Amino acid sequence: MNQQLIEQIVGEILGQLGQSPVQLPERAVPIAVSARHVHLQPEHVEVLFGAGYELTQRSELSQPGQFAANETVMIAGPKSSIERVRILGPVRKATQVEVSFTDAMKLGVKPPLRESGNIEGSAPITLIGPKGSVHIDQGLIIAQAHIHMAPTDATRFGVVDGEYVTVEADGVRSISFRNVRIRVNERYRLEMHIDTDEANAGFITQGSIGRLVKPNDAKETVPMQATTETTKSPDPVVRIPETLEFTKKLLSAEDVADISEKEIVVNKGTIVTALARDTARELGKMITSRK
Repeated sequence: MNQQLIEQIVGEILGQLGQSPVQLPERAVPIAVSARHVHLQPEHVEVLFGAGYELTQRSELSQPGQFAANETVMIAGPKSSIERVRILGPVRKATQVEVSFTDAMKLGVKPPLRESGNIEGSAPITLIGPKGSVHIDQGLIIAQAHIHMAPTDATRFGVVDGEYVTVEADGVRSISFRNVRIRVNERYRLEMHIDTDEANAGFITQGSIGRLVKPNDAKETVPMQATTETTKSPDPVVRIPETLEFTKKLLSAEDVADISEKEIVVNKGTIVTALARDTARELGKMITSRK
């Protein structure tokens, strides 16, 4: 999909909505938000859904040949579980589960940040279906932000497979995604994939457009492979309040994960769960009682 075609499609959509067309940025890249999901190997489909079972298509995905299945599973970790996690088809050689960092905190797991398909030595997880359950010793990851593109797109953008770039997204909360990996294949359609945490950070919704930035385009952008102590600019300092007064009667692990402050002050008599204390220790936070 070239720049002219992208502009034409967006212009037609805006025209139908009664809005004036907008000028897309040079090197525009459509952004898709990828929620938690599961890829299954054939034998695990049968364990979870029954002998001889095959996934059924619910809807097509943007990448050719990919689809969201009607089937869902529960994924379970040491602390908690998440129900109705969508399965994506078709089946793969190895089962893989992709979650966000927020999901990982809820589950009580520590998956690595990986490119999809690179699951060697990744985290374990349990999958539960209507007919059975499967525990995998590796396969749980947080997917690295990446851009799918065809060879013609790669030539147009001046990038190669495996290269890292920056993508800028303007809006209510402008954000830049660094170290975005380029993935080139004849089957791919131009699209950047980010997870829900990344989308929430920039107020990004489905259909948003980003701008691909090469290292030489912006002075402050440094490719991941070339970053050194002498060239790396310090990250902006985000000042987080040190203390939060928690007024609810029960402090849970999810509450602790959602609180940004380093010290959580609870009232006398507030119930603090064991998982909340464990989560606080993992995140370097302190829970104290009001005297």
